[in-house]
Amino acid sequence: MSLAGYIFIKMCEKADKKRDAGLTIPDDVEYVRDIRYGRNKKYHELDICWPIEAKPRKKYPVIISIHGGGYVYGTKEVYQFYAAHLAEKGFAVVNFNYRLAPKYKFPAPLEDLERVILWLLKNEKDYPIDLDNVYLVGDSAGAQLASQYGVIYSSPEYRKIMDFRKPKIKIRALGLCCGLYDLREELETTGLKGTLKDYLGSSIEKYGEKLDILDYITKDYPPVYIFSAKGDFLKDKCEPMEELLRSRGVKCKSKIYGNKDTGHVFHVDMRNKVGQEANDDMVAFFRKF
Repeated sequence: MSLAGYIFIKMCEKADKKRDAGLTIPDDVEYVRDIRYGRNKKYHELDICWPIEAKPRKKYPVIISIHGGGYVYGTKEVYQFYAAHLAEKGFAVVNFNYRLAPKYKFPAPLEDLERVILWLLKNEKDYPIDLDNVYLVGDSAGAQLASQYGVIYSSPEYRKIMDFRKPKIKIRALGLCCGLYDLREELETTGLKGTLKDYLGSSIEKYGEKLDILDYITKDYPPVYIFSAKGDFLKDKCEPMEELLRSRGVKCKSKIYGNKDTGHVFHVDMRNKVGQEANDDMVAFFRKF
């Protein structure tokens, strides 16, 4: 692992522990933990939660949450309170671990997302889930992964390049927060370093067109709510992505929240009122589709 990756992990561990201290899963959420969805004993586990209601629905629209962490950090435990928060808004939320770099490289997280979707299809009758109404939500590296899977889902050409199959679900929209979206441009501008090097390895030539992700966005790409914060170090990635989406005929909406003290992945902080506003806006966008 790179030194940058190691330092990043330690910083995240400290910040997340402080952020979530004292939080508990709300009483109005059914939260099922540690379900095996693949063969890897360390990483292939997911949680699923949904609202407890006096007159429960037969099925809830599904949010699949893809955690951030620079491809080297993150667990479903770090996102459990965020998942429960979204469940309270009327969704069944899938919160999963995926294989991390540097041991597991591109496209391991995307393969694991595909495994999660296959698990949902196989176990649909056992949970109150509506797979005709699925939304992908991701922040930071998770936003990049969600945006890339949106291309896999919507572009037969890119799906062939990645050697994926289109799942028998309907992805209605994406929620992308504080992300980096153009891997090719980032590599050409800043070079292969830090956690991207942990994720992609020491050379990118072998990936070829797999890294030209945004070239394959078409009007068939799912609608997108894209947002960031004024204190987010990736906020400048939001506007170019919005402009690209609009130029390709994709329905999208974007917003930059808060002030300079509103930082990266602010929406995962359950005590951050601006973050909760952002989540409300994203959910309102989802309900349109």
